[in-house]
Formats: sequence, C-alpha cells, structure tokens
Amino acid sequence: MNAWYDRTLSRREMLAASSAALFSLTNSLRTWAADDYGGFTVGVQSYCFRNFDLEPALKRTKELGLHYIEFYQKHAPPQSSPKQIKALLNLCKEYDIKPVAFGVQRFTKNHDANKRIYEFGKALGVQAFSADPDPDSFDSLDKLCDEYKIAIAIHPHGPSGGKRLHRWYSAEVILAAVKDHHPLIGSCLDTGHLIRAAQLGKKLDPAQQVRVMGKRNFGMHLKDHDNQKRRDVIYGQGALNVLEVLKALRDVEFKGFISVEYEANPANPSPDMKQCLEVLRDAVKKLG
Repeated sequence: MNAWYDRTLSRREMLAASSAALFSLTNSLRTWAADDYGGFTVGVQSYCFRNFDLEPALKRTKELGLHYIEFYQKHAPPQSSPKQIKALLNLCKEYDIKPVAFGVQRFTKNHDANKRIYEFGKALGVQAFSADPDPDSFDSLDKLCDEYKIAIAIHPHGPSGGKRLHRWYSAEVILAAVKDHHPLIGSCLDTGHLIRAAQLGKKLDPAQQVRVMGKRNFGMHLKDHDNQKRRDVIYGQGALNVLEVLKALRDVEFKGFISVEYEANPANPSPDMKQCLEVLRDAVKKLG
C-alpha cells in the first residue's frame, strides 16, 4: 500500500487542481444519485472489493453508478501518513467518490489509541465508524464523539463459527448498552448478519431492528443471506425484504449511510451487486 502511494503521489499532485474542478462540477450531479435512491445516501462497503487494490475498487464503485464509499482497512489503512491520506482523497476525487464511513473498527478503553483512529477519520472526512467496541470503551467514545462529531455505529455480526452469537448481535443488545451514552453512539445494522442469527435460534427482522434503534441508526450494511446455503445472495433471493427495511428507515427519519455489501463471489462481485442495486431502486420506486 505504501509503495503504491509513493509511486503515484507526484502524478496525483499534478492532477489535484483539475481533479478539484472536476469534483466541484460532478458534485452537482449528486442530486441525481440521491433521487435515484429516494434521498438515501447509498454507497459500497469496500470489503466487497477485498480482492482488489484501492484504484480498481474505486473504479468498480464508479461503474456501479455510486458516489459514496465506506472504506475498510485494506483500502484505507488507519496508520496512513497525512501524505498518503491526501493521495487517497485525490484519487477518490478523480473517481467522484466520497468517503462517508470507515470500518468495521474495534475500539478499546485505550483512549489514546481511540483518538488516533478519530484523527484518521477526521482526515478521511467520514461521518461515522462502523464499529465493534469493547464494552469498557464507551467512556472514551463519549468524549471522542463529543469532540469530533463522528458517530460510532455498532455493527452486529452473526454466529461466530456457527457456535455463538456476536456480542452485539441485535438492536436490543446494542441499544441497552448505549442508551445512556453520547447520542452519536448507535448502530450500523447489518441485515445479512441479523438474518444469520436465525442459525442459532434468534430470528431477527431487519425492519423491526431498525425501528428498535430509532434515531440511533447511523449506518446500514445492506445485504441478503441464505441460511441454508450459508452465503450472501442477491437482494430478495434470501430472507431480506428491501422495501420493508426502507420503510423502517424512512419512518425513523434515517440520515445515515447505506453501504451495499456483498461478500459472495469476491473475484467478480460487480454483476451481482448491479442486480442488488436494481432491486434497491425498484424498492425505492415502490416506497414513493
């Protein structure tokens, strides 16, 4: 990763001025993208493109017609230098893509370590961290949310190794832990992992889970999952009702980000992701 930045930084700097102008122009087209998805901010979780380096991941995101991204660690390493972050953001501008979130990131009670992650998030320009915080991290996160105004969006995982549920497996569990903490600590519900909880007898309805979190919904990983096949599938081919999830998000006045996430077929996820987006746009039309 560092070698890539060193090779390309000079070229990025030369293009920075023209890229800034292009970004200003294409930024006016964001209204079209928002209207296409009913006013929701829709992007990708870059983990979908985990088999690709940064620029090919951005290229594939743009080819899907999306302008927002939630980076994960491979594509945006938290230990990046200011020079490397600048190069990353210049590249994003070339592809007309804006980072809106980062994760899934673990947080501990180590305030200094947490603050370094927040400094990274501030430099990246994100509005939230999808997160897997330790229960004793919240006192630190209260302070950081207040200082940086970047939300902590707790991400549930499904069964670990098929044997036990993740510590933040449901909206009820998350809300009980955060209700007395900073209002910017909430959830990034993952519909696929909520569906997976049924493998251990916890049947969770993603739309109902959104309503449980209410105003503390700061993000969503939108995916469908087939529990018999034990794999992600195109929206509507598993247990996910996209329209009902959108209705719930509209009801709670959701202002966060929706990250399309598709973990199947990592060598070439784009065709399936395109079909997912077609289902999503169709649900938006029905939503009205």
